[in-house]
Amino acid sequence: MQFYNLLLLIGQAILYFTVMVCLLQSRHRIGLGVFLCALGVMHFLETYLASVFYIALPFGVISPGSTVLFSGKLMMILLLYIKEDAAIVRQPIYGLLVGNFLLVGLVMILRNHQTLPLIDGKVPDIAFIDEIGWLMIWGTTLLFVDSIGIILLYERIGSWFRAFPALRILICAMAVLTFDQLGFYVALRVISGAPIEVLYGGWMAKMGAAAVYTVLFVIFLRLTRHHEARSVVSLGVGDIFHVLTYRERYEQLLEAAGRDHLTGAYGRSRYDAEGPRIIEAAVRRGQPLSMLVIDIDNFKLINDSLGHTAGDRILKKVSDVLMANLRSDDHLFRYGGEEFVVICERLPKEAAHSMADRLRRTISDAILKDEGSEVTVSVGISAAPADGRSLLQLFEHADRRLYSAKQSGRDRVCADDAAYASAPA
Repeated sequence: MQFYNLLLLIGQAILYFTVMVCLLQSRHRIGLGVFLCALGVMHFLETYLASVFYIALPFGVISPGSTVLFSGKLMMILLLYIKEDAAIVRQPIYGLLVGNFLLVGLVMILRNHQTLPLIDGKVPDIAFIDEIGWLMIWGTTLLFVDSIGIILLYERIGSWFRAFPALRILICAMAVLTFDQLGFYVALRVISGAPIEVLYGGWMAKMGAAAVYTVLFVIFLRLTRHHEARSVVSLGVGDIFHVLTYRERYEQLLEAAGRDHLTGAYGRSRYDAEGPRIIEAAVRRGQPLSMLVIDIDNFKLINDSLGHTAGDRILKKVSDVLMANLRSDDHLFRYGGEEFVVICERLPKEAAHSMADRLRRTISDAILKDEGSEVTVSVGISAAPADGRSLLQLFEHADRRLYSAKQSGRDRVCADDAAYASAPA
């Protein structure tokens, strides 16, 4: 029976998620209001189930209202934020808060009516309405805090988990649902005398719901990421959602503006803006830092013999190889023409030499010209503070060593002022 209950819960979660994301995905055709109404209309059912409807699972006693519906609603709010923006997502958050406070206010007035017993045995249960009303107020307040919290947490850990979206979503869901379970259990304990088993079992169920919804979440995002683009509207900065909206769009615009359109590497403007800051921070902290200046050998000949289109393809391929083989502490810039600069934080010169030689070999192995010959690069290396403490000083040393590598026969790495430091393998 417990296993059967678990299967039913998973089925409910899949059904809820499927219907809600279909409505969200159809918002451009049928309007966002359908999704928002569906999101809010089940709040009474969530609260009712959370207060009186419990089932047994292998790890404890839980309520489907809290496990499936509330957890799903919170995930839908996060999904709406990701697919739209903070200005849109505040609508259901504020709407649910105001709507449920209004509902309780109306109930407080309705209870003063003199009712007529027109149907035998049917009388309004005012005590139950009061209980549900207070739970709805508390649950809605928690939802308001949870919604802001999950969005803020999603943004806060974005720089750490940008390459791992599933883990990012799962951490947000588990953290906020843990807080919610603790908060809602306090109300259940005070108002309805819920036993401690409800706290532990409900928490375990919500962690499971977070995992299930995260899997569904990531599948949906991967299926739809190429079919939608965020719309940009002009907004004033008035509350936390406006701040999130503008910050996110600013960061996206800054990221796009700083990229070289051909290679995808950061452009010269980002090099001039961020290079000094990166080097200054490394010198101040006493951390090693190296610079690699990488130049494609005989690139003018490639353009002259194979055409500029072929040259562009090679530039893009070299950039792709570099980006695929750099560390998270490395910063790739297209300095100009066929020349790239890599600023490597926390990397001493000896390690930078090994990395540069590996990059040189990887590029010659991976990229061929149209007529079949290998593409090679030459690399000059400098390091702070031995070769300088500024962007200009490091570049001058690395560029001079690049010239030395070129003069020594190309397809080489030069890390000092000798003729060359590494011959082709």
